[in-house]
Amino acid sequence: MRDNTRAEQAVGLLLGLTDEETAARVRARTGLPRAEDPAAARRRMQRPWLWSGELPASVKLWILEQDDPELNALVWWAIGTDAGLRRAVARGVPFGADRTEPVPVDQALREQEPEVPESYVRHGIVGALRAAGSMREGNGAASMVLTRTDWRTVTDADGERPLPGFARWALTVRPDCPPALRAQFGSHPKFTHRIRQAGVLDGPAEYATAHGPAVRVLDVLAMGHLLFPARLREAEDALRPLVHEHLGDREEAWAVLTQLMETFHGTVPELVVTAGAIA
Repeated sequence: MRDNTRAEQAVGLLLGLTDEETAARVRARTGLPRAEDPAAARRRMQRPWLWSGELPASVKLWILEQDDPELNALVWWAIGTDAGLRRAVARGVPFGADRTEPVPVDQALREQEPEVPESYVRHGIVGALRAAGSMREGNGAASMVLTRTDWRTVTDADGERPLPGFARWALTVRPDCPPALRAQFGSHPKFTHRIRQAGVLDGPAEYATAHGPAVRVLDVLAMGHLLFPARLREAEDALRPLVHEHLGDREEAWAVLTQLMETFHGTVPELVVTAGAIA
C-alpha cells in the first residue's frame, strides 16, 4: 500500500471528523485512498520533510511532552535555534506533566548539547538572568532553565524583584515557560509580539484554526495520533463544527476541498468555508 500524499492526509484528517458513511462516500467520489495503516504512518513520521517546514514552537513542545526518545531524536532537528529545549532534550529532562524519571537519550544527542554560558557557571540561574545586559546574554541564561524546579526558582526570584527585560523576553518566548510566569511578566505589547513571532500558542485549537497554509497544518495534525496524541482532540474539536456546517455530507463540497487543498495559502477555516461556498 502506498503512502498517502500530503493533500490526501490533510483531507483525511477532516474526513475523520465526519461519520463513517459520509467518509466512505466522499472517498469514492473523489478517489481518495483509505486512511493510512499504522506502518505507513510511522514511515511518514520518519521523513525529513515533516520536520523541515516551520513548526510553531508550541507544536514542538507538544511532541516533546510525549517523552519518547524516538520522537525526541526526530524533533531535535526542528529545535535547532532553541538552546533551552536542545539542552533539556540532551540531558533527558522530561516534559510530560506526569513523568519524573529522565528520558533515555542517545549519546549522539548528548554530545550536541549547547555550550553552558559562562555567566551561569559564575552566578547560577538567577544570577545569570539578573546579569543579562543583552538579548544574547538573556537567551544564554534562559537556556539553563530546564526543570520544573528551575522554573519555580525563576518565578519566585521575579516575584521578589523583577528580572531585567532581556531575561524576561528570553524566558517568555520559551514554549515551556509556565503560563503563570508569563502572566507575571505582564502583557506589554512587545512581549505579545515576541510570543507571536516565536510560535508560542494558547493551545492546539489556535494552531488548527489560525495558522496556515491549511495543507501544512492538517498534514501535521494528521500525524497527531503519533506526535502529540494528548493534544490532538482539542484541535479536532475546534475544526469539527466548521466541517459539519460548511462541508457536511455534500460530496461536491468535499471534491472542491480536495482540488483546493494543495495550493490554498490561507488557514483551515478559510479553506473549509471557501470550499463550501464554491460548491
